[in-house]
Amino acid sequence: MKINPIIVLCLFMMAAQSAIHASVAEKTAAVTVVKKAKSPKIKSHDGKSVRLSDDDLNDEYGRAASVPDPIQPLNRGTFWVNHQIYRYIFRPVSRAYDTVVPSVVRKGVFNVFDNLEFPKRFVNDLLQGRLKSAGQESEKFVVNTVAGVGGVMKVSDRIPALTDLPRPDTGQTFAKWGIGHGAYVVLPIFGPRSARDTVGLAGDIALSPVFWVSIWFPAVVWMPAVTTPDSVRTLHDRLGAYDAVTENTLDRYLAARSSYIQNRSKAASK
Repeated sequence: MKINPIIVLCLFMMAAQSAIHASVAEKTAAVTVVKKAKSPKIKSHDGKSVRLSDDDLNDEYGRAASVPDPIQPLNRGTFWVNHQIYRYIFRPVSRAYDTVVPSVVRKGVFNVFDNLEFPKRFVNDLLQGRLKSAGQESEKFVVNTVAGVGGVMKVSDRIPALTDLPRPDTGQTFAKWGIGHGAYVVLPIFGPRSARDTVGLAGDIALSPVFWVSIWFPAVVWMPAVTTPDSVRTLHDRLGAYDAVTENTLDRYLAARSSYIQNRSKAASK
């Protein structure tokens, strides 16, 4: 079967966006373990250090241990490679993007691609039986597309009923259906996943309008121009969250694994 290089490039660029998101918990929940022989501490994202008891520390890693990690040596190797990619490719790209592109343009790009994620959120709301959320998501999409000029402006932020809507994904839907994590795996570029969320990732990609364009018009040379802004739009925040989780840790791999599993468990409980 002939593989179209444009489609491969599109998948890589969408993977770059997904990788940092999957590697860490939300910044407000980001916690890292700091070295200390007898009295463990955690360091929150706001820079404050708080002492943890041994039981608390064991509980944090105990949650991660509840998900089997049968190929940990391979996962650790892949995690190390991904870390180098984050450090030497994603970070310079993020800095260049923040320096060259004005903030107002960056915000507009973010809003447009966030608006394009409507199909993923809408379909998964329906699959989870959240009809009200699906209706609100549809209203939000129409408002931002029409009044927000294709989603450049996020007009829905001015409507209380349309702010802070849930952001479901396919992996979360599987969790709602009672499907367990399965084995933990670190994917190249995409980062930490469970077996369940790896299948969910394929569903999320299939629901992406950017992916649809790559299928409908596989020969277009401007496809990288479409996928690249979507990939770099959230790098700054995601890299900051990744650093909050993994810096100054006893074990960077375990910290990222624990954070990922806690974040996904929290998402599934909503």
